Amino acid sequence: MDNLPILTLIAFTPLLGALLLMFVPKERGGLIKTIALIASLVSLALAGSMYAGYQSSADPLQFKESYSWIHVPLNKEGLEQITSFYFDFKYSLAVDGVSLPLVFLTALVSAMAALASFQIKKRWKTYFILFLLLQTGMYGVFMAQDLFLFFVFFEITLVPMFFLIGIWGYVDRERAANKFLIYNGIGSAIMLIAFLILVATAGFSLTQTNNEVILSYSGDIATITGNLLQNAESFVNRAEQGNPFYLTDTMKWTLFGMLLVAFGIKLPIFPFHTWMLRVHTEAPPSIVMIHSGILLKMGAYGLIRFGILLFPAQAKEAALLLAVLGVINILYGAALAFVQKEFKLVLAYSSISHMGIVLLGIASFNVTGLEGAVFQLVSHGLISALLFLLVGSIYERTETTELGSLGGLAKSVPFMSGMLLVAGMASLGLPGLSGFVSEFLAFLGLFATYPALTAVGALGIVLTAAYVLRGVLSITFGPMPDVYKGIRDARLSEAIPMIALVAFILLLGIYPSVLSEPLLHTLNGMNQLLSGAAGKVGG
Repeated sequence: MDNLPILTLIAFTPLLGALLLMFVPKERGGLIKTIALIASLVSLALAGSMYAGYQSSADPLQFKESYSWIHVPLNKEGLEQITSFYFDFKYSLAVDGVSLPLVFLTALVSAMAALASFQIKKRWKTYFILFLLLQTGMYGVFMAQDLFLFFVFFEITLVPMFFLIGIWGYVDRERAANKFLIYNGIGSAIMLIAFLILVATAGFSLTQTNNEVILSYSGDIATITGNLLQNAESFVNRAEQGNPFYLTDTMKWTLFGMLLVAFGIKLPIFPFHTWMLRVHTEAPPSIVMIHSGILLKMGAYGLIRFGILLFPAQAKEAALLLAVLGVINILYGAALAFVQKEFKLVLAYSSISHMGIVLLGIASFNVTGLEGAVFQLVSHGLISALLFLLVGSIYERTETTELGSLGGLAKSVPFMSGMLLVAGMASLGLPGLSGFVSEFLAFLGLFATYPALTAVGALGIVLTAAYVLRGVLSITFGPMPDVYKGIRDARLSEAIPMIALVAFILLLGIYPSVLSEPLLHTLNGMNQLLSGAAGKVGG
């Protein structure tokens, strides 16, 4: 595996599948679905192999791939002492203990969503081409080690999602797609401006040899992190020597705020959440599986990778604000989920509430809380994907997800009802399931710094139990309308992803070390770097 470009293979196998589909006649629905499923499963197998091969005791950043991509010479006027001056953007991929589980989560949920997509009724060829292109973008986001490359992959996810929602969604799909594009487009624009400033300042690298002096600017994350953190006191904050890199504290706060807003829209953080409600209710179930299970996690990942790691002093000072926003997300989402009569909206508000737990973990600014935040990303990704898969299967059979119109389905569809109960128990944090581990770690981490806020946020757990049990019991128990008698239980293409997702929910709940070992190795290194940089800059 050392010489195998496994990250490139994981990311671009779906794209290869999309290219193959272009040569398949659109009438060959069975072949189209098979190619899309095989491409997704190959990436899943490669991601599983990569996860197994990750060495928790070695350098956290592993499976590195780096190739020259964009090399642009710049004008050296006024820099006569410089031999070479250029922009240098690389095709650079790698994973660490934070991105590793998110890559595997992407592979797993995408493969399960590909199976769930077999129920799509129209334009199979176009659907699966866009579906596979979306996968490539998601993989790239979690692997990219260059700001420009990260932005390219991030933008790749927007286009297919817009069409997947707008063409294959429900009645109000076009409005949902437009709102998705507007909000995420604004977030991307803010992120791009912040990235350009970072490249033009912290992205510089000066190399001196006997015969030449090379000055380059790049989007390399390691270079930018080193300039911002490791040299913060001795170099970054000194402008009097005429060096090309200088960021005032005000500018650092501005950049941190821009990244918080850009990734907060994606997460989403209240009040940037309204677009997500429409997507969760109008997009087809297989796409909501990906959106709730993976795409929301891109916001939290970006906030950790860029907002927190690049600006630790600002993040630490803003920790109380992040914690307050997290509590607002938890209580607001849980309270509104409790009063919804439409089960899709219950789950949509539930996602807002559970993303608040991620913010609490980040705000703790310690290893335990950050571990809980990443655990929550993975756990919620599995649970929400399972729930929306079940919702889609129920809607197909009953043509409604109104809680008042459902009831007694445990008699007709006992397998799906059992899966729904397991997913609900995981969502409310039942011990032995993944949701308990993530919530416990996030709240424990925050308790060390903000015990009062932790107590307030914990009220959301009580509300979560209330709305989850209300929703599950309303669907599965009670009197069953005659029209639902005799409806079919889960097909094989539905049962397989349900069982697979439940298996991983149980695995993380019973044996959390499978995730915590690689994660802690990376977080311990991050914590030392952040604590030292935050203390040095703050002092």
